[in-house]
Amino acid sequence: MLTDSTHTELFIEEKRSTGRKLVAVVCALTVTAIVFAGYTYLRKRSAQQRLAAIAAQAPPTSDIPKGPAKAHILVDDALLRGGQTIIGGTVRNISAKKLSGLTVALELRRRKDGSLEQTSATVEPHDLEPDQEGRYVLKLPAQQYISVRLVGLKGEADSAQLAYTTASGQKRPPERIEPKVVTVPRSGSRGGEFLNSPENPARVP
Repeated sequence: MLTDSTHTELFIEEKRSTGRKLVAVVCALTVTAIVFAGYTYLRKRSAQQRLAAIAAQAPPTSDIPKGPAKAHILVDDALLRGGQTIIGGTVRNISAKKLSGLTVALELRRRKDGSLEQTSATVEPHDLEPDQEGRYVLKLPAQQYISVRLVGLKGEADSAQLAYTTASGQKRPPERIEPKVVTVPRSGSRGGEFLNSPENPARVP
């Protein structure tokens, strides 16, 4: 009888020790998940801060063609998605004539050495009637460029620069961090039952 009681106490103590270890494992995994989520958030916030420089700016007054503006350009906030920086915006024809074959001229600054290069993005649809809007989109490798600046607007007729006005467009949506679920495998016992409970006795040698 004493042997059975001693064995039961030892088994209960062992179960308690196992329970404490399981709680420690759960706590460690939870802390790891929190640290990883924090690191991910800081990394994305750092990327967003770099993208803040990508918001296009109006070119200097001396570069803007003389005469009334032909178009109004709304420059959207840059987006970081899948390792790419997405630059986009809206072009509205504010003139009294149809504009065709519009392209926006963009100035890129390389992250590696700070050098500048020129590129362009086509406005769709091809033809814009008076007061009609079109869109332009350009995808760039996020790790190669640190900033993008709107520097001009060209038309199809003579490829000459067109006068335009500009303003901020769509804002970047707020960053969301998806919660991470940590799954801990259960022990071999059933629902916290003791292996040698009265309903499930075990032989003691």
